[in-house]
Parts: sequence; C-alpha cells; structure tokens
Amino acid sequence: MKKLMAISLFCLVLISCGEKKKEITEQPPTKLKALIIDGQNNHYVWPKTTMMMKDYLEETNLFTVDVQRMDSVWLGIKYNKTRPEAYTYFIETYPLTDKTYSISDSPIKTSNFSFNFKDYDVIISNLGAESPLWPEKTRKDFETYMDNGGGLVVIHAANNAWGEWDEFNKMIGLGAWGGRDENTGPYVYYNEAGEIVKDSTEGVCGSHGPEYEFQLTTRAPEHPIMKGLPSKWLHTQDELYERMRGPFENATILATAFADVEKNAPPWDPNITGLGQNVAQLMAINYGKGRVFHSTLGHFDYSMECAGFITTLQRGTEWAATGAVTQEIPKDFPTPNSTKSRVWK
Repeated sequence: MKKLMAISLFCLVLISCGEKKKEITEQPPTKLKALIIDGQNNHYVWPKTTMMMKDYLEETNLFTVDVQRMDSVWLGIKYNKTRPEAYTYFIETYPLTDKTYSISDSPIKTSNFSFNFKDYDVIISNLGAESPLWPEKTRKDFETYMDNGGGLVVIHAANNAWGEWDEFNKMIGLGAWGGRDENTGPYVYYNEAGEIVKDSTEGVCGSHGPEYEFQLTTRAPEHPIMKGLPSKWLHTQDELYERMRGPFENATILATAFADVEKNAPPWDPNITGLGQNVAQLMAINYGKGRVFHSTLGHFDYSMECAGFITTLQRGTEWAATGAVTQEIPKDFPTPNSTKSRVWK
C-alpha cells in the first residue's frame, strides 16, 4: 500500500512539473509584420494618416508595424485652404525620429528607392499621385515578392501612382489618373441589374466630386473581409473615386458606392459629370500567390476616423497578409443611415 502511494505521489509530481514546464515554455503568437511606405503623396496630411493606420493595425494585436519613407519627400497639396494647419504642420508633428529626409516643394521625378520586401507579411502603400516610379530592380523585387505570396494594401491616392507600371496595374485591379487611359483598361461598375459591366468607352481615368457622406453596398458578403458586415453602411465625409481603369484581372469588387451624375460631378471641370453607376470602392485582387486589398477610401484624417474605414483596413490587411480574417465586427460599425467615427489622438 505504501509502495502504491509512493508511486502515485511520484506520478503527481511528474504531472505537476510537466504542467509547469509547459506553462513556462508557451510563447505568445507571433505577430504579422506590416510595413507602411510613405513620403510621396499629393495629400499633405499623409504623415498623420500613416500614424493613424499604424495605430489602427497595432490595436488589433495582430501586427507589428514599421514605417519606411521614400528616399525623398514631397508634402503634396493643401487642397482645402480653410484648414487651419500650416502647410508643414503634419510633417513637423508626425516625424520619423530615426531619420531625416530632404523635403521638396514639388513632386520628385526620380527615385533610388530599394527595399527588402521579403521581411514583411504585408506592405501598405500610403503613396499618391506624382510618386516617382521605383527603379527597375525594385519593381522586379516587388513583383517577385507579390508573386511568391506577399500582401499589399493600397489606400486612396496610392492607386494614382505608376500608371506606366503594367504589373502594378494588375496588382491593384483598377487605378486612377497617373497617365492611365482606355489603353490601361475599361471602366468597371455594377449596373442597376446587379451585373458587372466592363465599359471600354474613351475618356478620363479618375474623377470625383466634392467630399460628402456616401453609402457603401456590400457586393461580396461571403468574402473573408466582408463577412458579417451590413449589406449597406454610411461612410463619413470623403471623396468618392469613380472612372477608374485597369486590367481588372483576378479581382473581386467587395463594395460599391453610387456615383451620382450631379452630386459626384467635379465643380472644377464642367466637362465631366458623375458616372451614374455603382462604382468599386473596396476590392480584393489575387496576383500570383499574393493578395491585394484595395480601398479608395481615406482622403483626409476625418475620412480615416470612420469606423467603417478602420474596420475594413484592419480586416483587409489581415486578409492580404494571411488569406483569412479572424477579427470580429465592432459594435460601432456604421449603419445604413448613420456614420460612426472614432476621434484619433
């Protein structure tokens, strides 16, 4: 009996030690590595929006986020003259502390930018119109990174860049401005019957009206990024991009907005009206083994404070990095008739 008790106690000690050992050796899940690239954007608020997106991704507890600035910096354009901030306010208030950069008063025409993209699970582009084309080797390295399973997230004016780079046009599905025209690809939209139309009509590439609140309609409710989101939701004040063109290969429109003929007509160009169609605002594109989340939303800081923008950025970035989405839909997600914003500090 004593022998049996001794064996039992010995087993309990072994089990206890095993549990403690297991408890000590368990490590927290490895976070995904994300990189935001900025430095050349026609929207002068970009130093702040980079930090906003960095915070939004890190608050999911899924990502570590680094920022890489281009080899030279253009602050962009102060479109809204009534904004009280000085032109240099954002670059001075949200600097990168580890490096200094030369700042140009006009867009930089050339770039020596190079980077080892393979160190990251996903790249987020906060670049914009007039961004100089990367050197050929950098472009080839990025194409290889994406083809081998890398992730890319394109935000708002990042789809204005590099119309002459054919592979980039394939990555983003549809782009705006940047020298694109009908040779780049057709307009793509949903008609009233709910059918996708590829329209090869000649005309401009890229347009929008004044900023306003507009409603998004989910078009791919079973896609991991969109699963669980309402079928319609109201986005806060933003630019509604339309008349984008591109190859639109291996692409899925996740959400559209209606580009009203009058409301989305640019007042600075009387020759153009709104398209009068349901145009893509969120897209998912497969490029080789890689994945791209493309969001046209996010013109200014208040546009990025929309809970809808934040949620789709977080979910879209996870999908671009892994092909899956594990995040829950937040309780403050916008409704069909009500915007929801979170003030960023």
